[in-house]
Amino acid sequence: MVDKAIENITNGEEAETEEAHAYTPGLKVKRTMTVDKTRRLPIMGEVFLKVGDKIEYNEIVARTEISGDPHIIKMGMILGLEPEDVPRYMTKQLGETVEKGELIGYYSALFGLIKKRVESPVDGTIESISDITGQVIIRGVPIPVEVDAYIPGTVVEVMPREGAVIETSAAFIQGIFGIGGEVHGPLHVIAKNNTEILDADMITADHKGSVLIGGSQVTLDALRKAADIGVSAIVSGGVRHDDLTTFTGEEIGVAITGTEEVGLTIIITEGFGKMSMSQRTFDLLKEFEGKQAAVNGATQIRAGVLRPEIIIPHEIQEDEESEALSSGMIAGTPIRIIRQPYFGAIGKVHSLPVELQRLESESMVRVVNIELDGGEVVMVPRANVEIIEE
Repeated sequence: MVDKAIENITNGEEAETEEAHAYTPGLKVKRTMTVDKTRRLPIMGEVFLKVGDKIEYNEIVARTEISGDPHIIKMGMILGLEPEDVPRYMTKQLGETVEKGELIGYYSALFGLIKKRVESPVDGTIESISDITGQVIIRGVPIPVEVDAYIPGTVVEVMPREGAVIETSAAFIQGIFGIGGEVHGPLHVIAKNNTEILDADMITADHKGSVLIGGSQVTLDALRKAADIGVSAIVSGGVRHDDLTTFTGEEIGVAITGTEEVGLTIIITEGFGKMSMSQRTFDLLKEFEGKQAAVNGATQIRAGVLRPEIIIPHEIQEDEESEALSSGMIAGTPIRIIRQPYFGAIGKVHSLPVELQRLESESMVRVVNIELDGGEVVMVPRANVEIIEE
């Protein structure tokens, strides 16, 4: 179960210091930061850029080709020949290109009364003609593979024959879970506030190609309508796990998401169920209403944590936001709780006791006292929280 998987996210090691700081990974919600994206081919190919080049979202960074699928033809069996006789009755030879439906083998006997012919099932190249098995292998047309920039920006590094690193200044928001791959589109905030449910009647045909921002939850009907219309992505505070499973048609795994072909990328910023989007996240997205955004739902919630992301390139001239949180949790640090019984709750660090505390399970762990948004102070293990980087 995805919600169980997210509840069991494992954070990094905590630092034991006299100041009672704790080093905990967190979700970034930043108005301005430098974003670097490495765009790399799966195999060696050709790179078209040089350091310093300016590039847009859909411009091609690099291109290569992957060998087409092999197609095995039992030529000897079809023509009724011994394997060693097959090469003599081929009308196309090793290394020659063929088109689908083109004659590649022909056998005639008894003054033409017996005629047998074999046509190519695909476009491709004759890769093998075996006089041992009597089989012919046609390699399909190479499959082109292109890597685009994903974000607009400047090329800061080129990896010969592999790809390049693109850098841009942008607002950067990470979600807690997502599905679907890389998409682009203008931001449209269609929820009145961060607590409103995103329902189907809020989505119109005008939203085709857009990145829609909801509030506390997106419904199953809204997901289906968005996919039908051609919405690029939906960003919402929460979603029902059952709705997500029904929408995708399969149980979401706990390894890596992002390859789902459901016609829509989805990013959940808070968790499963009806969960209001963080006010800061909602306000930041609303600030950039109408701006083009790059969105990727790919998520990995075990080793090598990978978070879904929203990148909004802009040219607002200001110093990058403080990196004070790199020192770890301190009093006042914004926090999200990622395990039960307070899963998804947001608050701030109230205090960081240095001494180990005994839990109901009788285990001794380091804890953090968190003041929730409603004012209640709760004690949770430090491994059960993550920093919201502002």
